[in-house]
Amino acid sequence: MNSKPSKSARKRETQALQTLGERLIELAPEQVASIGLDEALLEAILTAKSIRAHGALRRQKQLIGKLMRGIDPAPVAAALEAFGGNAQLEKEVFRQAEKWRERLTSGGKAAQHEFTAIAGYHNELLADAVSSWSAAANDDARRLALRKVFREIHKDLLSRVQT
Repeated sequence: MNSKPSKSARKRETQALQTLGERLIELAPEQVASIGLDEALLEAILTAKSIRAHGALRRQKQLIGKLMRGIDPAPVAAALEAFGGNAQLEKEVFRQAEKWRERLTSGGKAAQHEFTAIAGYHNELLADAVSSWSAAANDDARRLALRKVFREIHKDLLSRVQT
């Protein structure tokens, strides 16, 4: 009996490794570096991040898939899973920050007190940003103040989640 996997099975395995490698391209460079990949694979991934031409990127992804065949994919998959959980959490914090920005800019002092209770402390920079938003004379000043409100809310929510 032949114990060698079929050509289709080998092709599926190769494609799965290439897909795993492609997911590494989406990570931040410091996240990729923290996985502990060999130098050739790390360099190929970092190079792929800078390629914009479709054909060149496709060839680079094929190279990454080829280099992935030489390593154990289990630690890479585990690291991607760990980073994926963080990405989902960051997206949720971002959505919550957008909602709070709307509430704080339309809800007045009551919304600020509610956010202070959730954050666990009074953020003076946030209060100043909300005040400057309401006192803004033109659209540009209002937009800048709105961004500052969002940054402060996002920072507070992210610190609450990470502790």
